[in-house]
Amino acid sequence: MMTAMHRREFLAATAASLMPFSRTQLLAAEKPSIQLGVQSYTFREFDLEPALKRIHELGLKQAEFYSKHIPPASSSSKLKEILKLCQDYEITPVGFGVSQFSKDHEANKKLFEFGSALGLKYLSADPTPDAFESLDKLCEEYKIAIAIHPHGPMGKGFHRWYSAEIILKAVKDHHPLIGSCLDTGHLIRAAQLGEKLDPAQQVRHMGARNFAMHLKDHDNKRRTDVVFGDKTGALNVQAVFEALHEVKFRGTVCIEYEANPMNPSQDMKQCVEYANNVLSKLG
Repeated sequence: MMTAMHRREFLAATAASLMPFSRTQLLAAEKPSIQLGVQSYTFREFDLEPALKRIHELGLKQAEFYSKHIPPASSSSKLKEILKLCQDYEITPVGFGVSQFSKDHEANKKLFEFGSALGLKYLSADPTPDAFESLDKLCEEYKIAIAIHPHGPMGKGFHRWYSAEIILKAVKDHHPLIGSCLDTGHLIRAAQLGEKLDPAQQVRHMGARNFAMHLKDHDNKRRTDVVFGDKTGALNVQAVFEALHEVKFRGTVCIEYEANPMNPSQDMKQCVEYANNVLSKLG
C-alpha cells in the first residue's frame, strides 16, 4: 500500500515526466545534422583514386563527384568498380554534377539511372526552363533530388539561375524534390556585377528546397577562392550554418575550392578544420 509521502513523490515524478521539454531541449532534439563533404572538382587535376586518397586524408566521408572522376557514360560494371574504390577509401557518393538537363526526357532519364546506380541523393543541375515537366516525372520515379546550381556572373551578365529568388520562383510549383544546391562562392561573385547576395539569406529564402550546398569563399578583388577565415574573403561560415539549421537542412555541405588546383590539400585542410570548428561551437 502506498503511503501519503510515497504517493506525493510518485505524483511529482509523474508530473515532471509529463512536463513539456524546455526550448533548449526541443531545439537540440530538432536540430538537423550538417554533414561535411567535398565537391570533387576541387581535385580536378587528379584521377579518381588519387583524388579519393586526398579526400580521405581530409577526414571527409561524403562527396559530390563531377564527370572526370565518375563519367556518366560508365558501364554498370565500371560503376560497381568505382563504388568499391569509394568504399575502400570510406567515401560515400551523395551527389553528382553540375549536370545539364533539357526537355529531352530520355537523356534526362539516363542521368537519373546513373544517379540511382550510384545511390545518389541529388544531382546538382543546370536545367533549361523547359526541362521541368520531365524532371517532375523523374524526381517522382527515382526519388533523387534536382539541386539547381547558381553560377553567378558569366562574362558581362548573370547565369540564368544566379540567385535563390530566381530558382525558387521557377521551382515552387514543381515537384518538392526540385530545389537548389546553392554555391556560396558564386553568390558572393554576384557583387562583381553590382548585386550583393547574402548566402545565409539565400539559404533562408530557399527554405525546405535546399538539397545541397557548395561551400566556398571568394575574394572579389583578386577574383579567386580563398580559405575560410581569410580576411580578404566575404563568407560568414557561421551565419550560413545557422541558416541551414533554421531551415532544418539535412543534406551534405560540400566544400569546394577552385584555387591552387595542382595542390589544394593544404588549403582544403584549413577549410575543413575551420568548418568543423564552427560546427562544434553551434553544438
